[in-house]
Amino acid sequence: MAHSNQQRKRIRQDAKHTTANVARRSRVSTFIKKFEEALKSADKSAIATNFRAVMSELSKAAQKGAITKGSASRKISRLSARINTRA
Repeated sequence: MAHSNQQRKRIRQDAKHTTANVARRSRVSTFIKKFEEALKSADKSAIATNFRAVMSELSKAAQKGAITKGSASRKISRLSARINTRA
């Protein structure tokens, strides 16, 4: 149990940041799923639109610290490779 005001505040901040980061990671997962569905449909415009949206969400999550920059970069690279292999 926290004994100082600083520790209590830190616990409150950690809970708030954790909630925000979980939401950001969940949002990224949702966008990736939409991209996967677009890949299955083979609609080029839908693939391009969803890929841009996924890149944007991954970049935002990395910028906010929900995921690391390297992780975001790796995921973008692998999604990009999937587009190129099916084309």
